[in-house]
Amino acid sequence: MNEGSTLCGDAAPAPAADPAAAPAADPAAAPAADPAAAPVAAPVASTAPRAAAALTRRREILAGVRMSLAAGLGMFPIGVAFGLLVVQTGLPWWVAPGLSILVFAGSAELLLVGLMAAATPLATIALTTLLVNFRHVFYAFSFPLHVVRHPLARLYSVYALIDEAYAVTAATPRGWSAPRLIAMQLSFQSYWVGGGLVGVGLGAVIPGRIEGLDFALCALFITLTLDACRSRREIPSLLLAALSFSIALLVAPQDALFLGLLGFLVLLAVRFLLTHRTAPIAQPDVPPLAAPAAATDPSITADAADAPADPQEADRA
Repeated sequence: MNEGSTLCGDAAPAPAADPAAAPAADPAAAPAADPAAAPVAAPVASTAPRAAAALTRRREILAGVRMSLAAGLGMFPIGVAFGLLVVQTGLPWWVAPGLSILVFAGSAELLLVGLMAAATPLATIALTTLLVNFRHVFYAFSFPLHVVRHPLARLYSVYALIDEAYAVTAATPRGWSAPRLIAMQLSFQSYWVGGGLVGVGLGAVIPGRIEGLDFALCALFITLTLDACRSRREIPSLLLAALSFSIALLVAPQDALFLGLLGFLVLLAVRFLLTHRTAPIAQPDVPPLAAPAAATDPSITADAADAPADPQEADRA
């Protein structure tokens, strides 16, 4: 018992920790926690995608404006002729921007100026405008309207679907986005409305009458016809148009334009039905089956010929 106590008593007590021996922490070495640092990181991370999206949107808008310049150079002078025609016909000046905003169809607007000056009945004007712009219905089948998601922007894109917009999208069918498409259509309408206002201003300044402006509509349709008949497959459409207008001149010379458009529409529908009924059904392209590697690689063929047919013979070898 005494031996045990002696052993226990000989055990040295554990030294107490000396507070002065421990190295003192340097306040300058450890950076002080900034309470404003953590909340600042979240807004910076959240604004980066927004800035990138805004930059992409700006680039798409500029791309749409650039794609409209080539056709806009042709739209602006025709708009000037339209504004001059409105003033020289005796209509109020606000008819030019009013039609350019409400109707926005160059050929129909030029036609409406003559019909309004001649006091044509409203029903005839409405039906003639429908027939002239009926081609826009077929534009919607291949126009990239699916890229526009917003309802109001989609409604405007349908409203601003003109020949020039369809021609640009048909030449470049891929890579469209909603900002690029809407920017292109807004640019086209700006060219047209601006040209009409310039024409109205020139008509108010020029004292005399400029002859031949009423031929602008005919010249526009001739240009569209020549542009559409660049290939041989469109020659039947040109002959059908000439046939329908010739019959309309013989039947009703006073309403030749209306009857000619109506007859041409019927003939086009008949041609479409006959063409698609007699056209052969296209067969899908099936790629040929790949030949086995043994038939094409001589080394594999030679190795296969030298290899024994029985696995047991291979093990004995």
